[in-house]
Amino acid sequence: MSATTDLFARAREHERLAQLQAARELGALPYFRVLEGPTLPVVEMEGAPRIMLGSNNYLGLTGDERVKQGAREALERYGTGLTGSRFLNGTTDLHLELERELAAWFGTEGALVFTTGHQANLGAIGTILGPGDTVVVDSQDHASILDGALLSRAKLRAFRHNRLDLLAKQLRRASEDGGGVLVVVDGVFSMEGDIAPLAEIAELCAAHGARLMVDEAHALGVLGERGAGASELHGVEDRVDLRMATFSKSLASCGGVIAGPAEVIEFLRIQSRPFMFTASGVPAAIGAALAAVRICRSPEGRELFARVLENARHLRRGLRELGFRVTPPGRLADGREALSAIVPVEVHDDWKAALLWKALYEEGVFVNVALHPAVPPSGALLRTSVMASHDLSTLEAALERFARVKRAFEAEHGPLPGPD
Repeated sequence: MSATTDLFARAREHERLAQLQAARELGALPYFRVLEGPTLPVVEMEGAPRIMLGSNNYLGLTGDERVKQGAREALERYGTGLTGSRFLNGTTDLHLELERELAAWFGTEGALVFTTGHQANLGAIGTILGPGDTVVVDSQDHASILDGALLSRAKLRAFRHNRLDLLAKQLRRASEDGGGVLVVVDGVFSMEGDIAPLAEIAELCAAHGARLMVDEAHALGVLGERGAGASELHGVEDRVDLRMATFSKSLASCGGVIAGPAEVIEFLRIQSRPFMFTASGVPAAIGAALAAVRICRSPEGRELFARVLENARHLRRGLRELGFRVTPPGRLADGREALSAIVPVEVHDDWKAALLWKALYEEGVFVNVALHPAVPPSGALLRTSVMASHDLSTLEAALERFARVKRAFEAEHGPLPGPD
């Protein structure tokens, strides 16, 4: 009889554990830090105030009284939880109102609300595709897109990040695979903050008979005149077949949505296992998201969308002037910069990124550290992001601290990558 191996050995022996322990001993572990209050431009974290440049609260609505009131009213009306799936006893009128509002905002026939954003991608991609189909993805797509592709058992074809020539090559190959073809890309890529060239991608999909799905998680509430995301910004809303978004960024809550043709939404409603077999989101989360959507769709929303991008522009310019290498923005077809709320600082060395994070944290600035596999190998970066609620004095204070940290860090550890 053959001997089995201990499944837990891989947990004990994983190389990342030693790295995490070393970082912990140096006080340079950038993960699982404890937040002690609301996510505002300045937060309380582990006993000290810190400028928050590591949140996806792009519009600053987690502290908005109307959003909090939406959560309170839902809590009082429905209690703390619905204790059942949407398919059975977990659907309320708030879900239906939210789905109507989101469909109207996206300009689609229908929308379906999931408990989390991860489940929205998992549930849509894993249900629409089957073993005889092909899914084509960008190599930097979010993990939930890849998980959905694996769940579907469709043939997976990836192309190097934003390389349209390689996308075309994979589409030609996919046309020979038989079955249906779905291209899935992030509208805004979550770590690098760059925006997918959706106009060109839509053209390639049309030329090869492929359907197109765009993950608008980091674009909804930020991009486009109506804040409807990267598809609106590029003017391709009518050429994108499915759009996904989350509530945990601009919408100040938790959940996800798939928007698209009514027949597809109805199919997902009765066939998507992650939708049917997951408990419905807690009422407070749905109430908060609904209130946030209504703010975004009001005239005030456009002011917030403009403010967050202006703050991103200000931070990006300031970091470059200090000598940091900031990932450059893309360009739209008319030559305008394609900015998002994410401003990545390239470091290209895992330990330098962790130590730089530590120095900033001690100076009272919180940022995110992105390492492989969240970014390509040797692509370590500090992921900074802004909110509409940041004022210029707070951003300037952050830049002053970046300057102090850079001088001290380079004196001890050598130069960081400079601007291109």
